[in-house]
Amino acid sequence: MRYFFLLTCLAFSFLTTVRAQQIDAIIEKYGTTYGQERIYLHNDKSTYAPGETIWFKAYVMQGIYPATESKNIYIDWTDESGKLLLHSVGPIVDGTSAGQLDIPADYTGKFLHIKAYTKWMLNFDSAFLYNSDIRILSKSNIASRNIVPVVPRIEFFPESGELVANLKNKVAFKASDQYGRPVKVQGGVFNKSGKQVDNLSIVHDGMGYITVSPSETDMFTAKWKDEKGKQFTTDLPLVKPSGVVLHVLQTDSTRSFQVMSSQKSSSVSKINIIGTMYQHPVFKVLKDFSAGEAKGVVPIKDLPTGILTITVLDDNFNPLAERITYIDNKEYLFTPEMEVQHWGLNKRARNEIQISVPDDIAANLSISVTDLEIGTDSSDNIISHLLLSGELRGRVYQPSWYFSNTGDSVSEALDLVMLTNGWRRFNWGDLAQGKLPEIKYPKDTSYITLSGKIYGALPSQLREAQNIFLFVTNKVDGKKMIVAPIEPSGSFNDPSYLVFDTANVYYQLANANSAGALSVKFLETRLPPLSGNISATGNYYNRFFDTAGNARQLQLANELAELAKKYEGKVLEAVTIKLSTKSPKEVLEEKYASGLFRGGDGYQFDLINDPRAVGSFNIFNYLQGQVAGLQINSSSNPPSLQWRGGAPQLYIDELPADASMVSNIPLTDVAFIKVMRPPFMGGAGGGGASGAIAIYTRRGDDVKPEPGKGLPNSTITGYNPIREFYSPNYGTISPDDDKQDLRTTLYWNPNVLLSPGQNKSVLTFYNTDVTKGFRVIIEGITKDGRLAHVEQLME
Repeated sequence: MRYFFLLTCLAFSFLTTVRAQQIDAIIEKYGTTYGQERIYLHNDKSTYAPGETIWFKAYVMQGIYPATESKNIYIDWTDESGKLLLHSVGPIVDGTSAGQLDIPADYTGKFLHIKAYTKWMLNFDSAFLYNSDIRILSKSNIASRNIVPVVPRIEFFPESGELVANLKNKVAFKASDQYGRPVKVQGGVFNKSGKQVDNLSIVHDGMGYITVSPSETDMFTAKWKDEKGKQFTTDLPLVKPSGVVLHVLQTDSTRSFQVMSSQKSSSVSKINIIGTMYQHPVFKVLKDFSAGEAKGVVPIKDLPTGILTITVLDDNFNPLAERITYIDNKEYLFTPEMEVQHWGLNKRARNEIQISVPDDIAANLSISVTDLEIGTDSSDNIISHLLLSGELRGRVYQPSWYFSNTGDSVSEALDLVMLTNGWRRFNWGDLAQGKLPEIKYPKDTSYITLSGKIYGALPSQLREAQNIFLFVTNKVDGKKMIVAPIEPSGSFNDPSYLVFDTANVYYQLANANSAGALSVKFLETRLPPLSGNISATGNYYNRFFDTAGNARQLQLANELAELAKKYEGKVLEAVTIKLSTKSPKEVLEEKYASGLFRGGDGYQFDLINDPRAVGSFNIFNYLQGQVAGLQINSSSNPPSLQWRGGAPQLYIDELPADASMVSNIPLTDVAFIKVMRPPFMGGAGGGGASGAIAIYTRRGDDVKPEPGKGLPNSTITGYNPIREFYSPNYGTISPDDDKQDLRTTLYWNPNVLLSPGQNKSVLTFYNTDVTKGFRVIIEGITKDGRLAHVEQLME
């Protein structure tokens, strides 16, 4: 019997060891494979007026480093009713992206809402997506200050998650209004007998804590008054008759923990205490708990800055208690230096500032320079968001304050933030069973390139074609023909062609004679806007009312808008309209031909007004006999052409093409044909020594209302265009110099890249007509994950 008992103990010990190893492996896999990303947006300023442009730089981190795997960031911009204003997509390079939003000139709302995310972030808790409200200035909300009655509330948070009987419990509380702003309250906590057990003493921003030692039958109620003296009562969480509590004490270099059971002799003989940061394990200890108490000390000097989660689990890794504590070792900081090289003392004078970083780091910075007299909101920044508020589910009021200094009062207040904000990354029950998160959205590890999938074509047609011809026209790249290989699944991709803005794509299979029913779905990996968009109610705004600054900004914005209307009127008055009669061919030439395709020596054919086009079988049949010296053999497949000893180069909408592609275009889809005598050197592709034939397909009002059977096409949308911030150069003469300069953002540069050997950059900008001083904000990140926020005033 004793031998059997020993074997049982050994087996249990072995199973416990195996289970512990499995848990370790699962946690490590969770952090390595399922590490979660977070986003921060740096805007050029904090408030805007209708008609202005929001310029932004996005920073994306995973763990303690810039996110390098995800390649695309999505941003949904919504108004106060939740209506989508823009679904923007930007490429992520080295953990950063940039862009802009033009606020509609007729926008009447008080706020705009921003929701930013990567595809990978959608696999996890939506509370960790980036959400922010931007205040929009108008005369009405500047005058009224949007005063809304305060609705106060108090929430209570036991340190370990639950109130446990027969133990001393630390319970944090937070008093706030409906927008998450702190409120002042007075009162106490009473047991069911009406005896006061503690006072509600606020330590910082509506937060504080009480201590209670309840019996199994105790119940607690808080009785309190708001600033106006109105009475309230709030029940505390119910007392649990048994369980464990976890106390954590902090010093500069350690975290001490004490675990206590409500039973003198615990039924749990051993407990596992696991510490995790950014979903990675940082320590694990096994403690004897047979006496119902366990203590320990965790050195923290080598840990990264961030939230340390301490979890107590039983022998079977069921969670008993959990507590989060903040580690701030300052290792994340780097400080760019700013030196004024040239100070402009007059209006429109030149300013030069030099930005530099230590020569041993590579930094990616964004820099804004705004008028000092406009409003500002410094409640959050890249450091406080990526290291604190972006890691918590609850709202943090003025998170930047907690990084303002290293005093004991800040440390104590930061610990209250840890106690009063809901936070759970792990579902320990699932982890104990080996369950990992379900991944519905694979990581965007590729940029948005010209890709798609062919539907409606037989496998034999795909094998015969091998390639798909894509004729792309957009504002960024103009016109281009791309030949993309087709995968057996029907998918295709040209990884070298990044899609920006909106493009029109005509497509056709190569060497496929019977694929008329095919269709193509482009950019299938591009995410649509999220459903259930958030209304811009101001809930994600700290609601600072810088009345003087906002009024000044609105005044300048209104004056600038009036000047823009006035200038536009003057320009229109100066326009002289001249009418001239042009032939139909001249009209088509002007409408369709461009660059070296326009004009020149050759033949022009107007297929819109030529009745011969109706009776012709195809383009080659139509041209036969109409161009002296051009020989067309229609009996071959595809047709062959000869002109002055060689084959003329073929173009469709000024993109190189071949005879098989041209022969498949119905004449009903063709508006204009130009035949250029040899030599023609105006097109892409290097051909043209034996002349060229340019075919232009109908567009605009030349498209007939009846459906044709020409090349199918699709309009696709890729990345939103990234514009360059306009900053006038008053060192040169420009017609714009006559305009009054009332800009509130004087300079914005989202891509200041510094590296060893090139660790300095000189930035130049000019004063406006009303500038008296500037606010310079520098934010950025290094390749090893260090962060910077610098704010300097220039007066």
